[in-house]
Amino acid sequence: MTGTAPGCDRKRTLPAAAEWDGRGLVIGTHLGQSFTTEDFGRAPSALPPHGVPPPPLRPGRRMAAARHRTLDFLPGARARDGTVLAALRPVFRARGMTESLHTWQHHGCLATYTSASGSFANLRIYPHGLVSLDLQSYGGDAQATEVDSLLNEVEERMKDLSRGSPGRAKRLPPIVRGGAIDRYWPTADGRLVEYDIDEVVYDEDSPYQNIKILHSKQYGNILILSGDINLAESDWVYTHAIMGSGREDYAGKDVLILGGGDGGVLCEIVKLKPRMATMVEIDQMVIDGCKKYMRKTCGDVLDQLTGDCYQVLVEDCVPVLKRYASEGRAFDYVINDLTAVPISTAPEQDSTWEFLRLILDLSMRVLKQDGKYFTQGNGVNLTEALSLYEQQLGCLYCPVEFSKEVVCVPSYLELWVFYTVWKKAQP
Repeated sequence: MTGTAPGCDRKRTLPAAAEWDGRGLVIGTHLGQSFTTEDFGRAPSALPPHGVPPPPLRPGRRMAAARHRTLDFLPGARARDGTVLAALRPVFRARGMTESLHTWQHHGCLATYTSASGSFANLRIYPHGLVSLDLQSYGGDAQATEVDSLLNEVEERMKDLSRGSPGRAKRLPPIVRGGAIDRYWPTADGRLVEYDIDEVVYDEDSPYQNIKILHSKQYGNILILSGDINLAESDWVYTHAIMGSGREDYAGKDVLILGGGDGGVLCEIVKLKPRMATMVEIDQMVIDGCKKYMRKTCGDVLDQLTGDCYQVLVEDCVPVLKRYASEGRAFDYVINDLTAVPISTAPEQDSTWEFLRLILDLSMRVLKQDGKYFTQGNGVNLTEALSLYEQQLGCLYCPVEFSKEVVCVPSYLELWVFYTVWKKAQP
């Protein structure tokens, strides 16, 4: 898709209230710094020493954690509240659970069952027929097996009630809360995804952000910065897209990479024999973690900060861009691997939009007239935010045009938009 711009940090940006880091609820990021609602969570003394990852957890073992299970049943023919209770009450009582019953005229009833171990179940029977069971428990394998048995029996009894009038049952996998490994991460458009994470490989706090590298059975090691999934070892397609999807000739060219501390873009650019590739990454700890635990992504390019055709500057990219602009430096390609388009739809109030506009304008000032600027956008469903970004392209110091493409990045579990921007030809 192509178009002309209308007038006027991280790989991904999560919705507000999406993630707790070591200080509190992350409500935004700027220059890699996360802003939180309060200082909350792990004290510095609770963190492992720098450079020492926490011990891996054995795959396949269910660690002690709170588990929230649900079972919904909509019978083909509505059963009376008393009939449903009479059928299910013995299941809970046989396990020593105590019942509390609440009824409302015309609104059904709620039965709460509690056990001596602290587990509890809420059985809600709605007037239109829906029977909804929420069950929370805490424990390891033995407790989980016992609870699964209870749910199986409840489901069978509900099916027995619906003989001759088939109903619909919906039973979701348990949501595990407070476990040793966090497997839940929202997509950019706010859907909850459970990943097959089986090991915490690396977890450190830098001066700028929390850095996690988690292992996924499907995607390999995944880099997560302040709660934002950045890149997995499976995500070569992300790197391919942000470099122009194979349509560019980097041989003998000058390339500027903003961010990209995982080393993926730099690694692929170096293979294409540029004249010089300069990567500017603010966080040395991201580089250190990735060169040790993301080798499938970065290869050996991060082992040294300089090579025959590349250099890595561990600096804030804003003063570097300003310096290059004042010196008249110009690049054939600028690749912005810093941050996604913010999901906020109020650019005048969001500091991330301000940062994005600054980077865009400075990047155009160091881009050759016939050069190209590559960056990610955001999830394809965030149409309003993407439209606002395209409006920002019309507010730069020089007129530009752009194209965009949609790519499926494996670990993101959603379609992702990438932009190519270039200066309009001079008359």
